[in-house]
Amino acid sequence: MIARKFTSATSQSLRVCVVGSGPAGFYTAEKMLKAHEGAEVDIIDRLPTPFGLVRSGVAPDHPETKIVINQFSRVAHNERCSFFGNVSLGSSISLSELRQIYHVVVLAYGAESDRVLGIKGEELKGVHSAREFVWWYNGHPDFSNMTLDLKNTDTAIVLGQGNVALDVARILLRSPTELATTDIASHALDALRESSIRKVYLVGRRGPVQAACTAKELREILAIKDLNINIKEADLVKTSADEEEMKNNRIRKRVFELLSKASSTSGQTSGQRELDFTFFRKPDKFLESDHRNGYVGGVHFEKTTLKGNGDSGYQIATGTGEYEDIKCGLVLKSIGYKSIPVDGLPFDHSKGVVPNIKGRVISSYDVSEAEDGLYVCGWLKRGPTGIIATNLYDAEETVASIYEDVSKIELTSRKPGREGLLELLESKKIKFFTFDDWKKIDFEEKRVGSLKGKPREKLTTWKDLLQVK
Repeated sequence: MIARKFTSATSQSLRVCVVGSGPAGFYTAEKMLKAHEGAEVDIIDRLPTPFGLVRSGVAPDHPETKIVINQFSRVAHNERCSFFGNVSLGSSISLSELRQIYHVVVLAYGAESDRVLGIKGEELKGVHSAREFVWWYNGHPDFSNMTLDLKNTDTAIVLGQGNVALDVARILLRSPTELATTDIASHALDALRESSIRKVYLVGRRGPVQAACTAKELREILAIKDLNINIKEADLVKTSADEEEMKNNRIRKRVFELLSKASSTSGQTSGQRELDFTFFRKPDKFLESDHRNGYVGGVHFEKTTLKGNGDSGYQIATGTGEYEDIKCGLVLKSIGYKSIPVDGLPFDHSKGVVPNIKGRVISSYDVSEAEDGLYVCGWLKRGPTGIIATNLYDAEETVASIYEDVSKIELTSRKPGREGLLELLESKKIKFFTFDDWKKIDFEEKRVGSLKGKPREKLTTWKDLLQVK
């Protein structure tokens, strides 16, 4: 219905720029192309490669999740859609320049930074964000040369118990032989083959009922061959508040059931590797190693207990004043991604999102006046939550807002759109990548991968990627 209205209610010269080529960006482009038969949609991305977190975030042993790339490729092949890779918002081109060229600019560039704990020792070597680790093993060019020491310790601590935390723990514990048939980056596979890590702690502030992962992800890590699972029985004791949470949330109930079942078989596997689910602990500070100056040697945790937060049913973790140390040589913080603002863009630093109402960018939540022609979608709009498909509904809402706004005005002012962008990039001597250039990268990666029994061997450095053009 929106598509029919959009076509009849607007002029045929709508020029749209989508910043970011991940799921939020491609779903937005797809919805725009369907909703307005005269729209030209250009997708820009700072990387030469499209698909955002589908390429650099989805775990290499989850190929089924990456099938959505086929759908996005069909969008890119639409004659009214163009991809411009290696074009960075802020350095290559400014937001104000884009707004002058296009009727509509949709920001969907996601979250490329991390939340910090702000505790002592966070700067120690060996303390990394889960995002950095994920980008490293997925061959993101920003992290192909990341220094990651997996040899000098047998223990890693993962802070957080969401799906990303389970992903990184699984990659650390899974057999490199199994990973060798995936599209994992070769430098990561080599490092994992030589890894000394045999024990991983997955640490959460709250209890097993509140674990933020999904049953599917949990089931997968529990199924790793020859892996000892450790869960304290005392942590599985439920309160009436826990029972209420599970009654209202089917996923939490299923996750708790899986953890309980895993606990009953704890210690029955003669495996060389261990996974320890540690609940009711919050990091107080990172401890320096006794043997290596400047390196992490452990984490000082405060024990927690849960307290109700008003009538919401949500239980928060509060410190008890009791502490314990867990030794390790590697810490991966899976405590949340964070978006980065750009010049000229309203930004809510406390929430890490762009203030918006149904995708319309507003100057602040106090002043709900919308910025003309400026919209937002994906993590930049709602925060780093949800699965790939969540961005589909997000894009539908944003595109519906664009439809409402465009239908109220006549597009009398001609905007150069793609022509203007090409002129600007040429004047700045920016070497941009088209979707055909990406197909050359894609072909080369698949060709080399086929020689190694892998679906692809990713080009992982800026130099190698840029040489393809």
